[in-house]
Amino acid sequence: MDRAAKRELVTTLNGVFANTSVVVVAHYKGLTVADMQKLRAQLKQAGATVKVAKNRLAKIALEGTDVASIGHLMKGPTLIAYSGDPVAAPKVAVDFAKANDKLVILGGAMGKTALNPEGVKSLATMPSLDELRAKIVGLIQAPATKIAQVVNAPAAKLARVFGAYAKQDEAA
Repeated sequence: MDRAAKRELVTTLNGVFANTSVVVVAHYKGLTVADMQKLRAQLKQAGATVKVAKNRLAKIALEGTDVASIGHLMKGPTLIAYSGDPVAAPKVAVDFAKANDKLVILGGAMGKTALNPEGVKSLATMPSLDELRAKIVGLIQAPATKIAQVVNAPAAKLARVFGAYAKQDEAA
């Protein structure tokens, strides 16, 4: 890799670190190419991305960003997973690490907050942004549905009573 390519990679990584909400760092030693492709596909499907970069270049790219606290994690064969959604990258990384013991989560950062492996795992258990939106819409719609049911209940009861009287008259 020549100097121009290294500068471009550092600039790209610096932009990634500055603009993403969460970064997860993990060791990937022993993962096969098929496993890495599977991890990349799962992350892409969730709206996250994974990068494997030289640790020295990643440390240079971290300088001056909010997530600079993860620089000490850049030792050995590391990969960086990141996403705009604060839950997407940790969720996929933790799920993949459960299924494949060769992926070891070292930690990460969410904004200026450094995360240890347990912090990343607890972040992965939180509902995603889309799930939270769905819950809020459900909570907003629930009272309206209940009001409609309460308003319609007396009319339905009256209809059943009249229906019962009609059946009695037919039987007599």
